[in-house]
Amino acid sequence: MNSIVQNATATLSLLVRQITFQAQGINSYELVDPLGKELPAFTAGAHLDLHLANGLVRQYSLSNAPTDRYRYVIGVLRDPNGSGGSAAVHQLTVGEGVKVSAPRNNFELAEDARKVILLAGGIGVTPMKAMLHELELSATDYELHYCCKGPEFAAFKDEFEQRGSAGNVHLHFDGGDPRNGLNITALLEQTQDGCHVYYCGPGGFMEACRNAAAHWPAGTVHFEHFKAPAPISAPVSADGVEGFTAQIASTGQQLFVAFDQSLAQVLQDAGLPVETSCQSGLCGTCKVRYLCGEVDHQDYILDESEKSEYLTVCVSRAKGGVLVLDL
Repeated sequence: MNSIVQNATATLSLLVRQITFQAQGINSYELVDPLGKELPAFTAGAHLDLHLANGLVRQYSLSNAPTDRYRYVIGVLRDPNGSGGSAAVHQLTVGEGVKVSAPRNNFELAEDARKVILLAGGIGVTPMKAMLHELELSATDYELHYCCKGPEFAAFKDEFEQRGSAGNVHLHFDGGDPRNGLNITALLEQTQDGCHVYYCGPGGFMEACRNAAAHWPAGTVHFEHFKAPAPISAPVSADGVEGFTAQIASTGQQLFVAFDQSLAQVLQDAGLPVETSCQSGLCGTCKVRYLCGEVDHQDYILDESEKSEYLTVCVSRAKGGVLVLDL
């Protein structure tokens, strides 16, 4: 039986050792073990869950080098229109204790890449910074393009500018008009043998990157959303029934999932061991294998090869009929 890949409930108790102003509205937070112990290893592109005092759980990418085994560094943009997560992080103080998950990675660097193009928009630069460290360590050819409104909005700007003289780090400031910034279409017009593209940023930036890279070979383009692009809607099945049946392969138990219920909640209510975290199809915590059924994938994390075997039960569901889960 193959069900949950990660255990999101296991947490680490860490301390905020340092808070650094990085850019307008953006702070970085250095988290360490209270006793100075080594932290669980991570790879570039990984993120962790931060459990906040107000009860919210939010995912933040690690920005430091994976070789830093005694600290995790995250960058957080305070969103005044958000649901309270980033505001709660910005209320943390040095010396305060926090609970986090062990890192997990759904945005890994390809091991066979001969060159990597990193495209970052705004706070989407945080996983790219960790990638930059790993690529430099492995001596892999790369170029980073970091797009934002102006230098005052560029997180970790000093570190990036130090690498600018090498010619592979480029900062693009558009003054608030993307037409004055990086021409992503021109940059990705020609595919390159052995080259992989990674992008992360706000909705409009993600759409521009997706369109510009649409002609690149399958498996060479990778992305990570830090916010669901649009509200998730529950579909009505083809036969007119507003719901579907989830069948548990190991027991034959059948559970009806109504149009206004999430599959994750129905499974949890039935006492099945399904972990959830982001509740928006972004983190991969609730990835479950399915054996039969037609799935309406509404996540923003699984690639096409994974969708034939897995779904994220927090947002995805069957289009109707019976969905057999490997639980």
